[in-house]
Amino acid sequence: MAIKIIYTVFLAIMVSLFVGLGISAFYPAPKMPDQSEKTMFATLDPGQEETAEMKAEREQADREWRDYQESLSRYNQNVSLIALISAIIIMTVSLLLGQKILLLADGLLAGGAITLVYAIGRGMMGENDKYKFIAVSVGLVIALALGYIKFVRPGNLHTETDR
Repeated sequence: MAIKIIYTVFLAIMVSLFVGLGISAFYPAPKMPDQSEKTMFATLDPGQEETAEMKAEREQADREWRDYQESLSRYNQNVSLIALISAIIIMTVSLLLGQKILLLADGLLAGGAITLVYAIGRGMMGENDKYKFIAVSVGLVIALALGYIKFVRPGNLHTETDR
């Protein structure tokens, strides 16, 4: 029995890593702007005036940083959406397998749940509050639906001792 639990946990971790690393491999994050220490940490001595060149460098670095923050926010939202869709697919497959191969189904379901948490976490890293709410709402609906299908619905394969 313990080996089945270990295998289920192992499969869940592998599934979630597969999704996370797959997204990272095929959809790379935006590159952080290359800002020199001179630009980032430029301090003026008391009484020293900021030159036009220093001001232009600082403004350019600020623009690059804002653009990077915006693209990173979009990236996190897109990654969240990809992971959310992946979690839904994985959990659906687990429910379809539940009638045939319970051990794989439980591992996939747990892996889908971990992936769902990852998707919500990445969504929280974005700037869009509406998207954050939608991601959490989808997660809640999925959790409630899966809980009902897996544990409450009449005719499921689990007995009281399985729960």
